[in-house]
Amino acid sequence: MDFISINPATGRQASVRAPHRPEEAERLLARAARVQVDWARRTLFDRLEVLAQVARLLREWAPSLAELMAVEMGKPLAQGRAEAEKCAWVCEDLLERAPRVMADQIVPTEAARSFVSRHPLGLVLAIMPWNFPLWQVIRAAAPALAAGNGVLLKHAPTTQGCAEALCDLLREAGLPDGLVPNLRLLPPAIGELIGDPRVAAVTLTGSTAAGRAVAACAGQHLKKCVLELGGSDPAVLLADADLELAARIMVTSRMINNGQSCIASKRFIALEDQRLELEERVKSLMADFAMQDPREDGCRLGPLARLDLRENLADQVRRSRERGARLLLGGTNPERDGWWYPATVLSQVRPGMPAFDEELFGPVAALCWAKSEEEALDLAAHTTYGLGASLFTQDRQRGEELARRRLHAGCVCVNALVKSDPRLPFGGVMDSGFGRELGDAGLVEFVNTKSIWID
Repeated sequence: MDFISINPATGRQASVRAPHRPEEAERLLARAARVQVDWARRTLFDRLEVLAQVARLLREWAPSLAELMAVEMGKPLAQGRAEAEKCAWVCEDLLERAPRVMADQIVPTEAARSFVSRHPLGLVLAIMPWNFPLWQVIRAAAPALAAGNGVLLKHAPTTQGCAEALCDLLREAGLPDGLVPNLRLLPPAIGELIGDPRVAAVTLTGSTAAGRAVAACAGQHLKKCVLELGGSDPAVLLADADLELAARIMVTSRMINNGQSCIASKRFIALEDQRLELEERVKSLMADFAMQDPREDGCRLGPLARLDLRENLADQVRRSRERGARLLLGGTNPERDGWWYPATVLSQVRPGMPAFDEELFGPVAALCWAKSEEEALDLAAHTTYGLGASLFTQDRQRGEELARRRLHAGCVCVNALVKSDPRLPFGGVMDSGFGRELGDAGLVEFVNTKSIWID
């Protein structure tokens, strides 16, 4: 089965690539294992100098990378350039963070000298998705590379152009040839690769179902894994919330990347007496997102990345309406080539509806109503996901208290949209996965934290 990239704005094929044959994959794996040993022997500062060059090239290549993302998965050009810029920020953050985090930590004990030392694990298999084809790779790979690991990239079949461009960029920046190969592997080969003794660990960003499969395989082979999976992030409005601010932030969050983001606000949960004003504000803001070719300047809403994603989203909206959700905007597949879906608003969404229970991966806002703040917080917790959550209140102290105590997620933002930041750890709980990327925690996920005792 070939790896085919299709331009979602037109539905026409953009490129096709054959999967690697077993002997080709073995050659790439063997070379990465050899090269990683030499990479690990370099000083931390040598490795960070290469990452500094990666940051420089990401900014230099940003226009062409954005064009590639627009063609392969429909990302608006401005958002593609911003994604490349954010990847550069990750690399530059490591220049300051890694020397502190990776340094030996002296621990006073009865020994003449005792300390904690950090060392690379080896090769990390990175199974990456299509929706942020640069960011998901760099946020996992840059810390792993800084620590001295190699990275085996298994990117999504539909964004192979992005994968190859990124590997070219890493080589041009000075990364040893072969340290980060792009492996075009079909699913049966992935399980075999996880079990290979040359692979030390695995990281995956993807669906909960994929996470379960990878975790089971990694556990069978006693391999460390980090999983960043799906989300159905709640945005809770308390009685004193600034509705104009909350509506603007929630809609902005919901519509990033054409609505195809794990940490987008997906369930807008507010009080009944806020309903009329919030419905009008959200509907008006969503209506401003007109469908437009992602390569055109000013595009805010491009197509969904694949036909099956569009069909699944439309089916979730249809089933939610059949169970009582009220359609305020959109909700109909347009008559045009490509995989477009309009900005859509559903109101009166409740548990038991797909728009509440499932992750909606597209430009659909689900408005949910509660009789009290306590019920609103209970609705926010009524999910198997735990990636992000947001809370809106003018009482910052109470917002902080509720963020600590009532919202069970890897990231909670008060009066702000949920976003990943190189300075803070990022990841989820429950069906949203485990382990952390970014921040100090992400830098040490794929190291051997070794205690050394000298009498």
